[in-house]
Amino acid sequence: MSDPQNPQSNPDNFLQGEPSPEELEAAQAANEADALAAAAAEIAALQAKNAELNDQYLRAQADVQNARRRADEEVSKGRKFAIESFAESLLPVLDSLEAGLAHKDATPEQISEGAEATLRQLKSALERNKVIEIAPAAGAKFDPHQHQAISVVPAEGQEANTIVSVLQKGYTIAERVLRPALVTVSAPS
Repeated sequence: MSDPQNPQSNPDNFLQGEPSPEELEAAQAANEADALAAAAAEIAALQAKNAELNDQYLRAQADVQNARRRADEEVSKGRKFAIESFAESLLPVLDSLEAGLAHKDATPEQISEGAEATLRQLKSALERNKVIEIAPAAGAKFDPHQHQAISVVPAEGQEANTIVSVLQKGYTIAERVLRPALVTVSAPS
């Protein structure tokens, strides 16, 4: 039967004693296999996450490029058609001038009346497009941002650096000086 002195002949001793080198090697191989499987699963998860983030990045890049392209197109259209409404508001003025020139037998009064009506149309079209005239009154303070002094003249009873007369009206467009008013300015006494 079994010999109590021989541990291999007694199955109870075999289970209770130190593990054999083969058992240790098998256990280590199993642990390594489990660790390897866990690492492979983690690598696969990280690769999937990397692919997802790469896809999101590429989509974001495409969105940015599309937004930039649309913005460039809008700016281009804005520049191209910026004066469309301005030109449209000037067409009635053009029509009035052509109609006035078509009347060959008009009297001087009719011509003068037509010219005044056309001038009112032109001023209205300019104002609708934010082109406002600069026509300072005599005695107004000289403003170098809106006026250009052509000459300095002595003016009795008028403060120094005030406008004596306007030689040519100026204009602003959207609060920016398009052309300064040409003025004469009073000299210091």
